[in-house]
Amino acid sequence: MTAQILIVDDEAAIRRLVRGAVERAGLTADEAATAHDALTAARRPGCELVLLDLGLPDRDGIELVPLLKAMDRAVIVLTARDATAEKVAALDLGADDYVVKPFDTEELLARIRVALRRHNAAAAGQDRLKVGPVEIDLAAHQVWRDGVSVKLTRKEFALLAELARHAGKLLTHAHLLRVVWGEGHIDDVEYLRVAVRALRLKLEADPAAPALVLNEPGIGYRLVA
Repeated sequence: MTAQILIVDDEAAIRRLVRGAVERAGLTADEAATAHDALTAARRPGCELVLLDLGLPDRDGIELVPLLKAMDRAVIVLTARDATAEKVAALDLGADDYVVKPFDTEELLARIRVALRRHNAAAAGQDRLKVGPVEIDLAAHQVWRDGVSVKLTRKEFALLAELARHAGKLLTHAHLLRVVWGEGHIDDVEYLRVAVRALRLKLEADPAAPALVLNEPGIGYRLVA
């Protein structure tokens, strides 16, 4: 079945622009202009991903993120709000990505494809993941780069596994620290920086110019899908 994208924005011009791009890419689209209509449309069978504006007339869009994730919908926030705090809040609530207006439609389509691939892989419960030259066996705790086995510490593997499960998604510092080190370490960002440096040394072709594990200053890290 072709993936259906729900476009949630109170501006009709934005909905038309995005719908045109989505349909040219071979996907189907539905629209909503309010939070109420968005939640109704998201419950319909076939909806897989929601492009969500935050400035909705009847409710702050950020409140919809956990509700949509609870429906098992991928969510890409598409908004004019560019403050770091807004991005962190949306991502910590489960948003798969965050795109700031004005945006390039080709980049948006690429992010949609990544989010859909990740969503479908999670639904299939894959234990073996491949991201670029890196292959990860989650069950056996093994990693290869270009077919060569790579030895990681327990924390390094846990960090890589979490990034790989959400490949292409920007994961916040707090999320990664909570998952890998535990709730009591969500402010220990230096732990995370040290582990990321180690991963880059072991997995990147050029650790000084990383192409796999990318940093979003002040927010978190993303494993390139």
